[in-house]
Amino acid sequence: MKEKEIKSAETLKAENQKRIESHKSTALHLETAAKHHQEAVKHHEVGNHEKAAQSTITAHGHTALAREIQREETKRHATPNPKA
Repeated sequence: MKEKEIKSAETLKAENQKRIESHKSTALHLETAAKHHQEAVKHHEVGNHEKAAQSTITAHGHTALAREIQREETKRHATPNPKA
């Protein structure tokens, strides 16, 4: 392979790894948000609305983090990859 082709292949591999990590991170934040929403449900069911509110705020924070990662990932997908 030529030097330019090697750099392009390395760039593609690095970009792919960023996308993999992005998807993993998004999934983790969404799973954590779901867990906190479930906790909020349980707190509401027993009448502990203050704890439910805290769980809800935590869930919303993780959802916001996931959305930000998705926004950046969308930008990456919209940008064409350099050709190898």
